Amino acid sequence: MIEETGQVVDVEGEFAWIEAERTSTCGGCSARNGCGTGVIARVLGRRRLHLRAINRADAAIGDQVVIGIPESGLLYGSLAVYSGPLLALLGGALIGNWAVAHWYPVAGEVGAIAGAIAGLGAGFVWLRSFSRRTGTHPAYQPVVLRRVLTTLPVS
Repeated sequence: MIEETGQVVDVEGEFAWIEAERTSTCGGCSARNGCGTGVIARVLGRRRLHLRAINRADAAIGDQVVIGIPESGLLYGSLAVYSGPLLALLGGALIGNWAVAHWYPVAGEVGAIAGAIAGLGAGFVWLRSFSRRTGTHPAYQPVVLRRVLTTLPVS
């Protein structure tokens, strides 16, 4: 489970809207000064991220919470986002190249280019339907795991 902390800003039924600070993992890496990811994180700065999570801990507005998402959901989602359109682009280019070479050999690379564009478009359409199907699936949703207990200073 990949975990992050945040604060509940709204509750809607079984869901809670969480505001979390977007962080980079560069703080724990020894190569943070020479890494491109660290440079990008410093340029973009720390921005607040609003996301909807399943509220299993019955958190209320103002609570500090720990949210999590399963590693498998993140892995499969990332695989779909990156490989789906890329494979569709390559497949479209191959089909377009084959079709033009088979039926109209004078056209050259036009078929591959047109097929790649059509394949990329089809990949994005598939990705949109994938995100709609998985948008409510618990394996792809962040979950409020627990409330963080804050202690007040003793005077």
